Amino acid sequence: MSTPVNVPEIFGSLVFDDATMKERLPKQTYKALKKTIQDGDVLDLNVANIVANAMKDWAVEKGATHYTHWFQPMTGITAEKHDSFINPTDDGRVIMEFSGKELIKGEPDASSFPSGGIRATFEARGYTAWDPTSYAFIKDGTLCIPTAFCSYTGEVLDKKTPLLRSMERISDEAVRVLRLFGDNETTRVVTTVGPEQEYFLIDKELYEQRKDLIYTGRTLFGAKAPKGQELEDHYFGVIRPRVVEFMADLDRELWKLGILAKTKHNEVAPAQHELAPIFTTTNLATDHNQLTMEIMKKTAEKHGMVCLLHEKPFAGVNGSGKHNNWSISTNTGKNLLNPGKMPAENTQFLLFLAAVVKGVDEYQDLLRISVASAGNDHRLGANEAPPAVISMFLGDELQAVIDSIVEGTEYSADGKRKMQLGSNVLPDFTKDTTDRNRTSPFAFTGNKFEFRMLGSALNIACPNIMLNTIVAEELSLFADELEKADDFDSAVKDIIKKAFTEHQRIIFNGDNYADEWLVEAERRGLSNLRSTPEAFSRYLTEKNVELFTKHKVYTEKELNARYEIMLENYSKVINIEAETMLDMAKKDILPSVSAYVRELTDTALSKKALSDTIPCDVEIELAEKLSKLNLCFSRKISALEEALIKAKDIDGVQALADFYQGTVFAAMSELRAVGDEMEINVSSDYWPYPSYGDMLFSI
Repeated sequence: MSTPVNVPEIFGSLVFDDATMKERLPKQTYKALKKTIQDGDVLDLNVANIVANAMKDWAVEKGATHYTHWFQPMTGITAEKHDSFINPTDDGRVIMEFSGKELIKGEPDASSFPSGGIRATFEARGYTAWDPTSYAFIKDGTLCIPTAFCSYTGEVLDKKTPLLRSMERISDEAVRVLRLFGDNETTRVVTTVGPEQEYFLIDKELYEQRKDLIYTGRTLFGAKAPKGQELEDHYFGVIRPRVVEFMADLDRELWKLGILAKTKHNEVAPAQHELAPIFTTTNLATDHNQLTMEIMKKTAEKHGMVCLLHEKPFAGVNGSGKHNNWSISTNTGKNLLNPGKMPAENTQFLLFLAAVVKGVDEYQDLLRISVASAGNDHRLGANEAPPAVISMFLGDELQAVIDSIVEGTEYSADGKRKMQLGSNVLPDFTKDTTDRNRTSPFAFTGNKFEFRMLGSALNIACPNIMLNTIVAEELSLFADELEKADDFDSAVKDIIKKAFTEHQRIIFNGDNYADEWLVEAERRGLSNLRSTPEAFSRYLTEKNVELFTKHKVYTEKELNARYEIMLENYSKVINIEAETMLDMAKKDILPSVSAYVRELTDTALSKKALSDTIPCDVEIELAEKLSKLNLCFSRKISALEEALIKAKDIDGVQALADFYQGTVFAAMSELRAVGDEMEINVSSDYWPYPSYGDMLFSI
């Protein structure tokens, strides 16, 4: 019987959070630190020294011996270099010390992190800078201090710094707009996010027999199992005992770190699950999601399983995404995307909605780029995720409001009606005025937008940087116009009408999975950027560079670096997958199929030796079929090898990524098709790898 968990007692127990700071810091120090966190004030070094000492004492009491500046380089995962608290004394012993200078700044070696040409390999120095808006925490006996990461020359090399910049920009512009509406109380606006995380769990022993999963995170070969998700019996189904234990353990570990893990359930595909947190500020949500992915993997190993976070670990069943529930709130507690009971009369809401609609339409390429990766390319466009076309779902009620604004007609609300389920024992309840659209890439869901295109392994900083910046730009343009207006009420209505009129094409409330939508989207002039290289070819357009440099989210040099890094990463991922395929094909699959053919022919010869009347047609036909397939397989191996050789002669990150996408990946797909056909026809005793059925149904 499991030990009862006192959730309020353990929640945040490993976090140097607000309550802990209030308890352990002198009153004036606490106030100064809160000013930094809430208003962005510069932190005095004397205050930092007091905070550092209190933080160290707390961490040591919790069993920590080391500290690390925990940061998010352009690798997509987190990084940390651990230093102990010890300092030598004159008598040959040590004391535990931690200074404000050590808290505020670190100097990790930056030479081996992706930089996109910002600095040469020999220019090793890099800096980490404490982010006081994200609480320090203890992980594996180490005090982890969330930090930003930059090069020696000051260019950012991480994902946190641009995110913080974008949050400041949308706050500044939103406050400008709120002042025009007479709101003099709000001093800061924050974007909030609740990222739903999908993942697969498979048995560790089976995982360790799959080179492709070990090296790439996805299966490069694998025939479809007899049963997949056709019966839709896994979604929200009873959670298996082994998974229940994992989820309970995961919840406890996340709660200790102050992560608001709320909902857990089975997802659509067999062996697939989801965890959803309560929303929090975007910066914290990003840190928490990175921690969540790390702890998922560690916790799974404790239970003899492996957590797969790749977007498409298994072909033929749904891949994994991450739904980014994004909203805008004031520091006075108002949700600026809450339409209220009468959205048609809520001018402030309509203006913020107009900013989002206009921004998503004008910068649809940036939103597509923000979710682009080699892994996510497998999902987008399949009937498990939105297409690669960006569009917005607003629902019937808001669509009717917008139509009335655009057409200049009177809006008539039908009012909410009761849902009656036809049984006296079941309660009546109020029907929502709009449905949910689970096929939409960017859907309004009551008081927030759900950006559904993110891949499961993605660092959510990227799409939220884009969202914050494009909405900041639109709010800035609106504020510029409204501040000069003689008649505010008339001007704001004109802005709202113009935005909705000119950007209606981005709104689509239908089935995004339907083939007809792609035809309609093309007619509307919406972008359909089907692959990562195609998407990134739009990254450095004049419009996009101007957006980021105007708002000081990225410099032009930083933008160029990210373009180089992302395309290089794409090519490297496909290359690793191709090399892994070749290793599996040549060392394991070819010999195994040949051995099985030999077994078949030996059996046929044995039958003939016993008697000419014993039929051996089955063995001969199967041996001939597999021999032909194996020959085809060998030729496909050669084609893939030739493609990889050609790739070495291609210059330029864009051209190379295009080649990997168009030629290398195509050769991989052809090799896989033959390999999967052979798996279907080879005895499981001879096939060298666990099957899809083994992996998806073994937990």
